Formats: sequence, C-alpha cells, structure tokens
Amino acid sequence: MIFKVLLIKKMRNANLLKIQWKELIVPALLGASLPLALISFMILTREPRFESWMYSPLLIIPSGGAVGGIGIYLLGCYWFSSGIKKLLAILLGLVLYFVGVWMASVIAFALTGHWN
Repeated sequence: MIFKVLLIKKMRNANLLKIQWKELIVPALLGASLPLALISFMILTREPRFESWMYSPLLIIPSGGAVGGIGIYLLGCYWFSSGIKKLLAILLGLVLYFVGVWMASVIAFALTGHWN
C-alpha cells in the first residue's frame, strides 16, 4: 500500500517536470518584445548612426526579457494553476521579470561602458 502511494506521488512529480518546449516560445517572444522595442527606441533615437557597441544591449536586454517571460509563464500557468497561489505567483513573476530586465540592462550597458 505504501509503495502504491509513493508511486502515485512520483508520477505526479514526473508530470510537473514534463515541459512542452513549444509552449515556451510564445512567452519568451512576448517577454522579449517589450524590452526590445524600448531599447531600440532609446538607442536608435539618441545616436545619429548605428555603431557596433549597440549590438550588446540589443541582444542582452531582450534575452533577459525572454527568460523573465518564461519565468512568468512557468510560475503562473504551469506550476500554480489556480486560486490565490496563481495570483501571488504571477505578481512575484512580474516583480522578478522587471528586476531581471533591469539587471540585464545594467550588464549590457556596463559591458559597453555607457552605464553612468
């Protein structure tokens, strides 16, 4: 009897670890689109011509947004799928998303020497 209960618990945990990688593409694209649009607007409107230092922020900051978007999806829709836990998970995910995008921007601009 105990073995059956342990087997059922193990099967439930195994289902939590099965992630459909195709489902993560949309949250990653949504998470990366806002930082990409904002950083593109900020960089390209300030400088009269495109320079090589602009590649780093244009790649690193949306990557941080993509990771944050995946984190929000996993927290809010995959791991905690109902009730007050879902609301708290989404709020925590949003805070972590904006902190992650901010940290990615600090790293990107510090690498180029434009963080002051």
